[in-house]
Amino acid sequence: MKSRKPLNKPAKPVAPPIQKPKDANQPLDFPIIGATISPHANEYFNKTNRQKLLLLQDKRAKRRHKLKQLLKYSVLILVTIVIVGGGWVGWKLLRNADKFGGLFGLFSSNQLNGEAQGRVNILLAGDSADDPGHQGALLTDSIMVVSLDTQNNTGFMLSIPRDLWVNIPSNGYLKINAAYEDGQNQAFSAPGYFNGGMGLLQEVVSQDLGIQCQYYALIDYTAFKDAVNAVGGITITINSPNSRGLYDPYANLSLPNGVVTLDGQQALNLARARGDGPGAYGFPQADFDRTEHQRQMLIAVEQKALTLGVLSNPVKVGDLVDAVGNNVLTNFKTDNAQALYGIVKKINLNDIRSLTFNESGNNALIQGYIAPDGEDVLIPTAGIGNYSAIQAYDASLINPPVTP
Repeated sequence: MKSRKPLNKPAKPVAPPIQKPKDANQPLDFPIIGATISPHANEYFNKTNRQKLLLLQDKRAKRRHKLKQLLKYSVLILVTIVIVGGGWVGWKLLRNADKFGGLFGLFSSNQLNGEAQGRVNILLAGDSADDPGHQGALLTDSIMVVSLDTQNNTGFMLSIPRDLWVNIPSNGYLKINAAYEDGQNQAFSAPGYFNGGMGLLQEVVSQDLGIQCQYYALIDYTAFKDAVNAVGGITITINSPNSRGLYDPYANLSLPNGVVTLDGQQALNLARARGDGPGAYGFPQADFDRTEHQRQMLIAVEQKALTLGVLSNPVKVGDLVDAVGNNVLTNFKTDNAQALYGIVKKINLNDIRSLTFNESGNNALIQGYIAPDGEDVLIPTAGIGNYSAIQAYDASLINPPVTP
């Protein structure tokens, strides 16, 4: 019987000695983690756990794919909400998710106010509170109602002239663009209306113009300018009655007729221009031309933001988030996101009408007037405080007659 040779056992690994520091304040130099583990143990671990690790990595990859798809869907929802009517409200929801009901509210589907009745109205207003050099920064020189028909999948954008002379509760007759500032100053609060300046503006729009708004968005100059830049600029068509196009030195604006591409600053200049400067041309209807250009650009921003080139570019999406983050005030909640997306995705942009109150012709709804303080204002054609014709016009938009 042959004797068994003794196995050559591997020598026990010896941990490297701990180096004592020369300086008493210097920490001890401990050996590298794993230095005392046998190489045979490492080999055994690798062989027996390789399949488990591969399975775990595969599960993690599938989980990341599902999460990526979920986030992509959420971003699509938010971008659509952001742009509708120029409100850009969705990014505000995301950036302030806790304030607006939590991020998980994005995956809820609560019905919007007014949706069951077939009409959701959003009151939009723009101020220049972010422009310290601008006098009257809290005056909302841009006021608009975006109305969504949830039954027929259509909508309209109605600009309200900033110079419309209205009776602002507790403040008397003033231009409607002063309603927000007055509401902010007096901390407006009344049942059935938003709090603050947007609430007082909502009351005026409701009582005088006959339009009930369930939601609002207040936007400043920075939000509009940076959002245009974030989507890579917008393209619109200038159709000025002047063959030279548009020119307003006060707004630093000069554009030819035809198709033009605008960056954020140029778009903001056009949104401000109404032909007030010396030598200006191309603005025969002054503020009415300005509001028409605003509506035109808002639709252009929406069209550009929904293109694959923006949605698939994380840098542009991130820029859009940063552009709007702190420059929009709204009462939309995160749990309104999917419901609003469901409405908007059914509406063809070509079916959104761009409207304002007519100042000329046989059907003129408003006319010029010199206020007691000498200001040039606009009043209803029927007379000061008589909004019957305007309310009838608004009612025809919200409840159009049924054609046989």
